[in-house]
Amino acid sequence: MKPLRVLAVDDSRTMLDMLRAGLERAGFEVIEAEDGVQGLAKLAGNSVDCIITDVNMPNMDGLEFTRRVRADAQKGQLPILILTTETSREKRDIGRAAGATGWITKPVDADQLAQVVKRVCG
Repeated sequence: MKPLRVLAVDDSRTMLDMLRAGLERAGFEVIEAEDGVQGLAKLAGNSVDCIITDVNMPNMDGLEFTRRVRADAQKGQLPILILTTETSREKRDIGRAAGATGWITKPVDADQLAQVVKRVCG
């Protein structure tokens, strides 16, 4: 069986490295993007099973990225997990309205995150 493929979108190199290490250790394949614009480009050229995105990024934030993925006829049903330092109920509500499947607050343990991804995307 081929591994699940996750698109990780975050402007922090440290966070992308942590995501890659934790998810690959759990058996996932990881594609990286540094903002929503790059995320949409990577999504167009790859088939993925799940998306993890930060909220606060340059060029296109994670909420707009989520809205655009949801508007895409082919990719609109993909699970989208928002991984962010944002904790306010208002932001969570905006994320839910944008189409987020789940909301995870940083910092997060890589193994814990892998379990959530398996549950949501598997």
